[in-house]
Amino acid sequence: MTYIQRGKSTVKCYFADMIKDRLSKKGSFMSEKIGSSGRIAKAAGFIMASMVISRILGYIRDVVIYTRFGQNFQTDAYNAAFSIPDFLYYLLVGGALSSAFIPVFSSYIAKNEEEEGWKVAATFFNLVLLMMGIGIGLGLIFTPSLINLLVPGFSAEAKELTVLLTRVMFIQSLFMAINGISQGILHSYKHFFSPALGSVLYNTAIIVAGWILSIKLGILGFSIGVVFGALLNFSVQIPALVKIGIKYKPLVDLNHPGVKKIMILLLPVLIGLSVNHFNHFVDQYLASTLSEGLVSALRAGQRLMQLPVGIFAISVALAFFPTLTEHAARDEKKEFRDTLSRGIRTVLFLTFPSAIGLIILREPLVRAMYEQGAFSTANTQATAYALLFYCLGLVAYSEQQILNRAFYSLQDTKTPVIMGIIGIGTNIVFNLLLIEPMGHGGLALASSIAGIVNMSLLLYYLKKKVGLIDGRNIFRSLAKIVAASLIMGIVVFLTAYFIEVRFDLTVKLWQILQVAISTILGGVVYLGLSKGLKLEEARLVGAIFTRKIRKRKT
Repeated sequence: MTYIQRGKSTVKCYFADMIKDRLSKKGSFMSEKIGSSGRIAKAAGFIMASMVISRILGYIRDVVIYTRFGQNFQTDAYNAAFSIPDFLYYLLVGGALSSAFIPVFSSYIAKNEEEEGWKVAATFFNLVLLMMGIGIGLGLIFTPSLINLLVPGFSAEAKELTVLLTRVMFIQSLFMAINGISQGILHSYKHFFSPALGSVLYNTAIIVAGWILSIKLGILGFSIGVVFGALLNFSVQIPALVKIGIKYKPLVDLNHPGVKKIMILLLPVLIGLSVNHFNHFVDQYLASTLSEGLVSALRAGQRLMQLPVGIFAISVALAFFPTLTEHAARDEKKEFRDTLSRGIRTVLFLTFPSAIGLIILREPLVRAMYEQGAFSTANTQATAYALLFYCLGLVAYSEQQILNRAFYSLQDTKTPVIMGIIGIGTNIVFNLLLIEPMGHGGLALASSIAGIVNMSLLLYYLKKKVGLIDGRNIFRSLAKIVAASLIMGIVVFLTAYFIEVRFDLTVKLWQILQVAISTILGGVVYLGLSKGLKLEEARLVGAIFTRKIRKRKT
């Protein structure tokens, strides 16, 4: 095992062995850099495209649900019910895959040690199934107690419905767990199509099955649709798993070195994910004490804010993560800082104007997407109010994606967890301070404040860990991005206002055109200003979207 010295502490670097092997092959590693970067960019582009499609379908799903039911106790119950099995899935599979299983399993594949890799995969698979089984079993038994704990402010009717929907959706957690592991295996073999197709089919099944079943079963039809979508999601992975030669074994080898690696990397991330979901549960708990429908308004506003985070920030972080890991493994401090700086600036370039645009178009966007059927003008205003305050933290939550991965590349999973715990404490304090004067908007603002505090702490401790992180270039880019974004914002506002006063916005087509035209024109202005201001990030983003990321020195 290779060790790398960082200051006074010595950490195991599980990626270093693989890199050392490549370096020993007559310098072939250097000749592979461009090709490797191209593959990373291609994968990032494919992931980004699948995320866009999946997110669009997710929003269509929300539109269908809110059109059918509006924002009331039924949709509040649906959203609250969805959060519990979601927590189980992300705790046991989402965090385990991203932080531990994929890197460890991939390292065995890269070193042509597939037999050992499949032993690790089988043990991990069996452990997850066991944990999910226990979790689901306990959840089904204690569902009423869970609901009383998480949403005490719900009416008796809403609580009864939430219990029913939760028990149905617990079933989907099992399928999603199996699917998550399958997806991790396929990604390790550089197979991205089936997982992407599965996510598309998942949302499609919820929309179609939910719409049909809800005619007779009401909101319960969409919960059943969730289960059907999860089953379909896993089913499409099976042919690809057979093709790569799946080697499942009914074993649990806790002494295997690969399993031990997973456990070492996993524990801090599990704690971190628990903290993040606890934050969501606290918001939901407090929102349940407010007026009916505000749990749904908060969720809808947060999902709209998360759109740029999911499409831009996560995709950029995924593209930069392997390069950060390589530089950290070889102790190339300057290259690490340069790469990190480019990542931070690229995320700023994409998400700061997104935040400005969402703030300005918050009400027209919600109106165009949701206001129809049972979704009223009052629902639009409640959702737009939440979106306004969530957007204040959009850049912070986006930057956390690249900053957390910088710590992970340094084999430090503890610091992000500690910062996350401080963030949740901040969120609770401001929730209690702001909920009375601002209602559900105060809960959204508290979330943004917590995100900003978390991001600031991550930057501070990362600077202490690696030294200066090219702050001058970051602030220079930030000044240009802010200037370009504000001018873009003025253009977006004036365009939206012109359409508002000139055309009949009770017509759905004009509602959509108001948002579309304002967004397109604002985007053109922003890109033009970026080019005029000679923002390097514009070229970096162009490289990512054209799948031509090149490793170069700043």
